Amino acid sequence: MSYGPAKKTVIVKEYLLDVGKIQVYDNYMVSLFDEGSTLTLERAYQIIGISEIHFRDRNFGFISHRTNSYAIDPTVYTYLRELENLKAFAIVSNKEVDMHNFHIEKMFYRKSMKFFVDYQNALKWVRKRLVISNPE
Repeated sequence: MSYGPAKKTVIVKEYLLDVGKIQVYDNYMVSLFDEGSTLTLERAYQIIGISEIHFRDRNFGFISHRTNSYAIDPTVYTYLRELENLKAFAIVSNKEVDMHNFHIEKMFYRKSMKFFVDYQNALKWVRKRLVISNPE
């Protein structure tokens, strides 16, 4: 365990999409979608394309930071679960409706997915899942 100063988190690249933004970090991505937007399969392909640019040959995590309310086509998860290198999917929200939706989304995704109220806890979980999937 390291006791030195915490490693600073730096955004590698930020993408502005018509539904919001995607922030790419060293080994994970964060989505921040706009209020009232709809995440369709077409828009999900954009996000998958971004993941292929940055994480083509290595494992990564995804954090859906739901500060705004928006709709998701659940078939999106059918395609996301085919990304073999996507090892952790976290949803962050303090809204009760998002907690209910999470249970439905999880049925479609069927891989490692967890709901958090706190962003930092989600980030810790994603990083831990990536360590587990990348033993050295």
